[in-house]
Amino acid sequence: MSSFAEKHPKLAQWIREGGLFLIFSYVVTFLKWGLLTFLPALFRGLVGDVAWTWPGINVQVLGVPLTLAIIGNSLADGGLAFTLANLSSIFIGECINFPLQRNITFRSKGPVLPQLGYHFLGTVAVFLVMNLFTCIWNPVTAAFSVPDGIRNIVTTVVTGGVSMVIIFAIDKTVFSENFGKKKA
Repeated sequence: MSSFAEKHPKLAQWIREGGLFLIFSYVVTFLKWGLLTFLPALFRGLVGDVAWTWPGINVQVLGVPLTLAIIGNSLADGGLAFTLANLSSIFIGECINFPLQRNITFRSKGPVLPQLGYHFLGTVAVFLVMNLFTCIWNPVTAAFSVPDGIRNIVTTVVTGGVSMVIIFAIDKTVFSENFGKKKA
């Protein structure tokens, strides 16, 4: 492997970073899935059954009525409790993921606050995309009697995939050697 790295240093770096990124992302994704198994019930006990959506457009997909929302969830999709659980699992996961990716995967010594800011913006983008996905996925699969456990696994895996694409692109940029350095 060391001779490969000597002959192809850029490719070896991409393989190392991509492999570590995937490993850490899957571990964090599994943690998020674990959190999504109990957090919705915890938040439901705190906030009750409350719908919370924006923009909240009522549509039908495959004959199933649902509410499209970029932020929040209809009551049928878990409401505010599910939204808070999802946000909490993402936040906790990224509190673990960011330092792993920064310090181990990319070995960055760059300016942490701008890196954290861009990583946060990527995480918000992931949340918005995935919220739109779940507001369609959850009611459609519920209408077809897909068990909650299976729905949560698929949601978590899709979230992990979307996150890997968006966050990897951001992390590859902000954790680079030249990030934050003034150009001469």
